[in-house]
Amino acid sequence: MKTIVDIDNWQRRDNYMFFRGYVSSWYAVTTELDCTDAFRRSKADGSSFFLRYLYAVLCAANEVEALRYRIDREGRPVLYDSIDIITPIAVAGRSFVTVRIPYVADFEGFCTEATRIISSISPDDNPYGVEERMSADDDYGVIHMSAVPKLYFTSITYTVAGGGQACSHPLSTMGKAVTREGGRMVMPYSVYVDHAFVDGSHLTRFFELIQEKLALV
Repeated sequence: MKTIVDIDNWQRRDNYMFFRGYVSSWYAVTTELDCTDAFRRSKADGSSFFLRYLYAVLCAANEVEALRYRIDREGRPVLYDSIDIITPIAVAGRSFVTVRIPYVADFEGFCTEATRIISSISPDDNPYGVEERMSADDDYGVIHMSAVPKLYFTSITYTVAGGGQACSHPLSTMGKAVTREGGRMVMPYSVYVDHAFVDGSHLTRFFELIQEKLALV
């Protein structure tokens, strides 16, 4: 569910109005996340490391209100009560199929639903079917996350579909986990957001929350 923002009484009104005049108000930030505990737990019990960090990103995004604001097709700012996550899943014989996994606060419940959705992918599925349905329904209550587990990066850029505002929802990428001195493991994470809604302080908290979730799941 989403609520239309009352701009006149919105604390962020001036920031929003300023950045809406930009050709593009979107920007990307890359950071490093310590994934040591989550990686070791996955190795120990044979569970999915991918689902652990997917869950961490989704939970953190839901806890930071700034990441749940969007622009609807009428050009109005709206706030989603909660958001899901969409992610490309590799498919044998093809490149990928994007799936939408709903927000489930409980980790075990999230894994169960995510596993069901991923296991139901068919090689004949439209790889962009999720995005097409989102566009048709004007439903951008998601954060996108691509996983590139064989690629370590220090920065990244994102594609732009057209002129004006660059995207309809935050995009992000998680990279290859590498071992640092002392045996700690880290992986790069980049996120692409709209400055009309999201400031550096919001991203700081977002990254902190992902880190907290990774230490717990």
